[in-house]
Amino acid sequence: MGRKNNILIENLELTTAGAKGMSIGRTEEGKTVIVANAVPGDVVDVQPFKSKKKYIEAKIIKVRKYSKDRAEPVCVHFGICGGCKWQNLSYDKQLEYKEKEVFNNIKRIGKIDNFELLPIYPSEYQYNYRNKMEFSFSNSRWLTLEEIQSDLQIENKNALGFHIPQQWSKVLDLKECYLQAEPSNQIREAVKKFAIEQNMNFFDFKERKGFLRTLMIRSNSKNEIMILIQFFQNIPEKIELLFKFLEKEFPQIKTILYTINSKGNDSIYDLDIEVFSGNGFLEEEIEGLKFKISAKSFFQTNYKQAIKLYEIARDFADLKGEEIVYDLYTGTGTIAQFISRKAKKVIGVESVYEAIVSAKENAKYNNIHNCKFYCGDMKDIFTDEFILQNGHPDVIITDPPRDGMHKNVVETIIRIAPQKVVYVSCNSATQARDLELMKEKYDVIKIQAVDMFPQTHHVESVALLKLK
Repeated sequence: MGRKNNILIENLELTTAGAKGMSIGRTEEGKTVIVANAVPGDVVDVQPFKSKKKYIEAKIIKVRKYSKDRAEPVCVHFGICGGCKWQNLSYDKQLEYKEKEVFNNIKRIGKIDNFELLPIYPSEYQYNYRNKMEFSFSNSRWLTLEEIQSDLQIENKNALGFHIPQQWSKVLDLKECYLQAEPSNQIREAVKKFAIEQNMNFFDFKERKGFLRTLMIRSNSKNEIMILIQFFQNIPEKIELLFKFLEKEFPQIKTILYTINSKGNDSIYDLDIEVFSGNGFLEEEIEGLKFKISAKSFFQTNYKQAIKLYEIARDFADLKGEEIVYDLYTGTGTIAQFISRKAKKVIGVESVYEAIVSAKENAKYNNIHNCKFYCGDMKDIFTDEFILQNGHPDVIITDPPRDGMHKNVVETIIRIAPQKVVYVSCNSATQARDLELMKEKYDVIKIQAVDMFPQTHHVESVALLKLK
C-alpha cells in the first residue's frame, strides 16, 4: 500500500471469524477487514498492509477492548509456534464458528439451500488429543527479540520443536506442548538432553549438515509408543547409543524405527524405514477391528473423534446389508472395513500403493472377506469394465484430501449415479465447490461438522447426497 502504511483504522469491532481462523470486521464504509491474532468481539486499532477490491488485510496495533469470549491460553508458546491459534477463544465459540463456517461455505460456495445442518459434534478432549507429533532438530533455535537485543552470549542454540511459520530454517525450542498426552513431552525433552550430553549434532538447515534431523512420536489408545527418528548421517554407534537410552528410560515404547535422510525435505514416504526394535507397527482397535499402523500409515490423529466421524458416515449411508459400496480415497481402508459388516461388498480405491498394501493386510488381519482394494488414480480407474467387474455402486463414500475431488472424479460419480453419496471432508470450502458441481443430479440432504482439532480453526464435515 506504499505511503498508506501509516494509516490506522481505529475502533474496529471484530464481529465474527472467517477462513483460517482470522477475525473479521467492517469499516464505516462497509469494507471487510481481515485481522490475525485476534478474537471476535475485540475492538482494535489496526494498520492495513494489503488492500484488495473486496477486503483489507490488517495487523493489530492496539487492543482497545478485549472480547468477552476470550480464554486464557494454557501454552507458554501461544502466539509464537503457529499451532493452536484458537487457544485464546472459548471452546463453545470455537464450535460455533466452525459450524458457521461449514454452513456458510455450503451456502455461498456451493450455492445450496434446503439442507439440514446437524449440530457440530464436539471433542471430549480439548487438549492431549493427537496420536502423532513430529518435531525438528536444529542447531540454531529461534531467538526472542529480548534475547537478540541482550548482551548475553547464548552458548547452546540447539532446539527440538516446531518450525516457526514462514521461517523454515528457524525452529522453536519447545518447553511444553499440550497436543499429545504424556510421555510425549518427557520423551522429547529426554532425547534433547541426552543428545546434547553426548555431543550429537543437531541439524543445520543453512549448511545442510548434522546428525539428528526429526523425531516422530506416535501413540495408540493403549498409550503404547512408536518412535521414528530421521538421521541425516548414518553413524551406527550413535544411533544405538540413543535408542538403548530410550528403551531403558521409557518402557511404553513398543517399537523404535529410523531412517537415513539426506534429501532436501523431511518426507519419509520415499525412504526405507529400518526397525531397531519391536515389530515396526502399533495396533489400534475400532469396534473390535484391529488396524496395524506403520510409520507411513495415514490414521486419523484424533482417535476418539475419528470413531465418531466414521459412525456419522455409516449412519448417513444407512446401509441395510445388500448394498455395494465404493469407498474413494480409502487410504488404509479404515472406513471401508468399518462399514463392511453392514454392506454386501465394499470396493476401496486409493492412489498410494503402500496404503493399499496396508488396507489388504488389515482386511486379512480382521478376517474380512467382502472388501476389495484397488490402487489407481481415481479419475482413470472407473471404466465400464471396472464397474462391470465389481458391480454398480448403490452408495459412494468419498474422503478426499484438502484439495477436494478432481473434477473428473466428480464427473465420474455423476455418470455412475449411485443412489447416495456420503462426502467426508477436512475442508468444507472444497467440499462445497464439489457439491455445487453435483447439484443438478443430487440433493444435499444433511451435513454435520465434527471437531477433530480443538484449539485450531480446522473442522471436518460429513454430507449426505441423494440422487434426484
